[in-house]
Amino acid sequence: MFGSISELQEFFEVDVEDLHRPFIDTLTKPDPEDENYTLRRVEDVFDCWFESGSMPYAQAHYPFENKEWFENHFPADFIVEYAAQTRGWFYTLMVLSTALFDRPPFLNVICHGVVLDEKGQKLSKRLNNYADPMDVFDKFGSDAMRWVMISAPIMHGGELLIDKEGNMVRDAVRLVMKPIWNSYSFFTLYANADGIKARFKPSSDNLMDRYILAKCKAAVYDIEKAMDGYDTPLACKQVENFFEVLNNWYIRRNKERFWRSEQDSDKFEAYNTLYTVLNIMCRAISPLLPLLSEEIWQGIEGEEALSVHLADFPDTHDILDEAHLMHDMDRVRDACNSALSIRGAENIRVRQPLASLTIIDPEPQRLEDYADLIKDEVNVKEVKFSADVEQFADLRLKVNFPVLGKRLPAKMKDIIVATKKGEWKQLDDGKIEAVGEVLTTEECSLDLVPKAKGGAQALSTKDALVLLDLDVTNELKIEGVARDLIRVVQQSRKDADLNITDRITLNVETDNNVVTEALTGFGGYIAEQTLADSVEAGKAENCNHRFEQKIDGSNVVIGLSRVA
Repeated sequence: MFGSISELQEFFEVDVEDLHRPFIDTLTKPDPEDENYTLRRVEDVFDCWFESGSMPYAQAHYPFENKEWFENHFPADFIVEYAAQTRGWFYTLMVLSTALFDRPPFLNVICHGVVLDEKGQKLSKRLNNYADPMDVFDKFGSDAMRWVMISAPIMHGGELLIDKEGNMVRDAVRLVMKPIWNSYSFFTLYANADGIKARFKPSSDNLMDRYILAKCKAAVYDIEKAMDGYDTPLACKQVENFFEVLNNWYIRRNKERFWRSEQDSDKFEAYNTLYTVLNIMCRAISPLLPLLSEEIWQGIEGEEALSVHLADFPDTHDILDEAHLMHDMDRVRDACNSALSIRGAENIRVRQPLASLTIIDPEPQRLEDYADLIKDEVNVKEVKFSADVEQFADLRLKVNFPVLGKRLPAKMKDIIVATKKGEWKQLDDGKIEAVGEVLTTEECSLDLVPKAKGGAQALSTKDALVLLDLDVTNELKIEGVARDLIRVVQQSRKDADLNITDRITLNVETDNNVVTEALTGFGGYIAEQTLADSVEAGKAENCNHRFEQKIDGSNVVIGLSRVA
């Protein structure tokens, strides 16, 4: 076995300038130790994967060169390849490293799956079943494609079925990137309109500010933990969860703080908080969405700022740990979402006020301080609380028969009978015991089933429920129409291309008595919400802008003029 070109040259006494055939086949010589045997190239070819397996040291020409560099860089922190390499590259890396160094060749590995078309076929030029990546980048951006890849189960060894039209990539833009951009757009729109320069402030006395700061801290912790574990799908999920809360809870619930004309301390606190979480999250998501995060970073920090990719990963130690606040507010959000789901199922729009919402929770006292927030979010006049869950709902066991049947096929009949009779119990660790067997969370689940036939729904935690009064009185209907009027006026303002701060005069033409009653009874509220100096029921022909809309099944004309 020769270890170098110089050894070949010394033994065969020729200059070796080519290690390939046919030259290498000319190097023959009797074996000094056995004159009946001739030394020549061995025709058998070593498995080429062993060449790849020697990559960690072969790339550095170790041990002939770069000894110190290699010893400081081996083993690798991280490698990545697809699942079939468990018998190729991964295998030979491990075998050679163990044999030569008695050490693993890498500390972490991502073993990803295969990208297939929507029919489950491998992507190939022959089938022409994939889009040109450059066309996808031009249409949707490379961040969207990156997100589809790193957020999918393919990063855990699963398969990714992707359509040629790029609908999955389009959905990443719609469901992930646009919500992130919308939070930034909201901030810049109103901050620029108010001429406010927000500052980084990781604390606030406002309850909603404290909540979103705590959620931001938790999200950063979870993102970093997932990234440290090379779990990009989990990191991506944390990003999506946070911006869902930021957009659909914090920003939506705090719009009036940004909209109000007075620039008081509460308004500045709202701007500071929103800027702070955008600053933190830009840095946290920059490895996952490098281009989008850079664009937002330059927008909130100024073009003179260094790239977000040169900034430190966020340190959130200055933000308070508020586990109790997050628990309670998340519970409030869950209750509100359940109530709004009932509205959707009963086809009752959110703008239509209802009389009451009852929250049945084992610890109702934790939610009582949030009653006003819940009333406003769900649009009810009263929020009631009860701790008696058993009075309003039954807890039922749902068995996953295909999973449980593999482990306990002989006991399936007994378990089915026990389930129907309710002869089971929940243990302290949350698991279920039936006919002497402890069932895992994969083998069964609990459903909280409301006793009421309508207007009730369990929370996602399956330990509490909400009960919504669905009776719409005439007074409630009139107020709902007033809120409908506000919506169509806001849309008309937008269609008229008015500035968000422009004040208007408002005229509403209608023959609908309910609309007229809404204008009479809620004129002041309508004026406040639409920035109207006056609200009148009458002809709109002299208004600068006229828009025909439909309210309560009738056509109405919205007339508005900008106040100079």
